[in-house]
Amino acid sequence: MELDVQKLIFEFIGGLGIFLLGIKYMGDGLQKSAGDRLRDILDRFTSNPFLGVLAGIVVTILIQSSSGTTVLTVGLVNAGFMTLRQAIGVIMGANIGTTVTAFIIGIDIGEYALPIVAAGAFLIFFFKHQKVTAVGQAVFGFGALFLGLELMSSGMKPLRSLEAFQELTLSMSEHAVLGVVIGTLFTVIVQSSSATIGILQGLFSEGAITLDAALPVLFGDNIGTTITAVLASLGATIAARRAAAVHVTFNLVGTTIFLLLLPVFTKFVVFLQSSLSLNEEMTIAFAHGSFNIFNTVVQFPFIGALAWMVTKIIPGKDTTIEYKPKHLDPIFIQQSSALALDQAKSEIVRMGEYAHQGLEETNLYLSTNQMKHSDMAMQIEGALNSLDRSITDYLIKISSGSLSEFESAKHTVLMDTVRDIERIGDHFENIIELIDYKISNKVLITEKAQEDLNNMFDLTMSTVKQAIKALEKDDREEALAVVQKEDQIDKMERNYRKKHIIRMNEGDCSVSAGIVFVDIISNLERIGDHAVNIAEAVLDDHS
Repeated sequence: MELDVQKLIFEFIGGLGIFLLGIKYMGDGLQKSAGDRLRDILDRFTSNPFLGVLAGIVVTILIQSSSGTTVLTVGLVNAGFMTLRQAIGVIMGANIGTTVTAFIIGIDIGEYALPIVAAGAFLIFFFKHQKVTAVGQAVFGFGALFLGLELMSSGMKPLRSLEAFQELTLSMSEHAVLGVVIGTLFTVIVQSSSATIGILQGLFSEGAITLDAALPVLFGDNIGTTITAVLASLGATIAARRAAAVHVTFNLVGTTIFLLLLPVFTKFVVFLQSSLSLNEEMTIAFAHGSFNIFNTVVQFPFIGALAWMVTKIIPGKDTTIEYKPKHLDPIFIQQSSALALDQAKSEIVRMGEYAHQGLEETNLYLSTNQMKHSDMAMQIEGALNSLDRSITDYLIKISSGSLSEFESAKHTVLMDTVRDIERIGDHFENIIELIDYKISNKVLITEKAQEDLNNMFDLTMSTVKQAIKALEKDDREEALAVVQKEDQIDKMERNYRKKHIIRMNEGDCSVSAGIVFVDIISNLERIGDHAVNIAEAVLDDHS
């Protein structure tokens, strides 16, 4: 019996490992085949909660992970691309989408697992085209999923005759909550509800577990899968934590409802099994699908209430960075190019304020080494890139109409200004990478060098702020002050560079610290140049 137990454990954990690898490969392959369209699907098709549900289903089928979709959604909420209400729809859809894996498992093609793995490996190793390799990855994952299931299934066969296991399933039949707890804990450990559903399908097909005991475990799996989103939201913004709380609440409420209606739901599943002549695996797949669809239908009308509730549970004002433009209404392009240019200018000013905020966060990261400042600055940099694309597209549409000489000059100024502000974002991103290098390589910056950096940061930040103010108010005096300040930045950079060489020669400062210092002040000087370009554009506008 000793050997049998070892064989049982080895086949089970080996099969589970291959299954999880299969799911990952399948999801990664499908994701690469879909390219960057996943984020676009979520961004574009979530204008109302119903479309959000559909987007959640599609993306989860593509990446084979409801947790993955929820984490993506948490990221989009974080970035201001999506409101909490829209995110709730996506999370509901993700729960439905994840049931597809169980239906795939229900199609009994286990005996073809090895040739499918071989076909996938052939596509990965003998073709260099990225799309073909991605398809190969998905095919390999598909085969590995069934291979893992076959191994797990043969490992679980002897469980039927184990008295302790029979007693456990009997307890789960009588005490549904025990089944929920077991399902939850196992999914938390394995980090994949698809894997625990697969195991459940294997146990049910081997006759090792009854339907009465299997259904509560199924409900528990849905609660356990929320742990990934919870982990992803730790240390994230309030909006991200709220999205994760919705995922947990949604599944907890659903499980409570279905536990109360368990006898009715069990009869419904038995009816489906007999009327559709389903095999054991498909019975569990249909039970899983029905649970998630009914759960979504029941809770969908209460999306507003769910959003209100998690806002109360996780209070506070959220500081998300809005990636989307606020002022670029296409209707102005048709009505009046002058009005449209004013709208574009308002958006550019907003973009400029973000650039200043990003610089502040970068400065805080330099002085505190706290990751939250780096994360915020990188979020702002992402917003700058997004706004740059949106504003440039809007300005190109304006230029396709007929512009007066004055409007044409203003249009050129705005086009140039957008580019300058976007470049400011690139430079503070460079500085963040330098600070990352400084932290990871334990590079020590001397007190004097740190003081110099702080002075140059202060001057650069106030120059950028003044340049944006000059643009907003169209103020010639402010613009002239910026030109003078930029002259100061240039002198400061030359002076600090010389001082730093002296420190290095005297052995006060290491070579790596010297490189970091010089590169940071060089990037700050370039930011000053871009601020002056904005100010000079304002001055040219006045000439």
